[in-house]
Amino acid sequence: MTILPLHSLSPVVFIPIFVGVITQLTKFVLFSFKHGIKWNYLLTHGHMPSAHSAFAISVLMTTIYVDGVNSGSFVVATALGFLILDDALRLRMYLGDQGRYLNMLVKNLVEETKLEKKDFPRLKERIGHHKSEVIVGLIYGAILTATFLKIFG
Repeated sequence: MTILPLHSLSPVVFIPIFVGVITQLTKFVLFSFKHGIKWNYLLTHGHMPSAHSAFAISVLMTTIYVDGVNSGSFVVATALGFLILDDALRLRMYLGDQGRYLNMLVKNLVEETKLEKKDFPRLKERIGHHKSEVIVGLIYGAILTATFLKIFG
């Protein structure tokens, strides 16, 4: 098996991956400053900046760089970007709301009955992103992508 050097790969392959990983690491560092280092938060969902948004804008920008805006790839990258942003902003926020409500119901149920709290695992309440986290993720991803395109392009 031969390993291709980075310069022989399309930027659409490696730049979005780099951008996503760097953004996720940035999120972990910022989260650690606020809450202390907890290694299980290395792959956390939500919080600042949105790695989903950074990845989505990176795929879109590198696709435009490689194929232009008049390509089928651009249409697919744009559709994928909208799906990712919708998921980050809306759908996962609904899941977080449901987790919060179910946790509240379990707490009340345990207090009013003889059920054991350990039988009901706590659900995550913070899964999605706030608008500001998505916007910062888009800006951060765009800056990283432009930088990598300048270096590798």
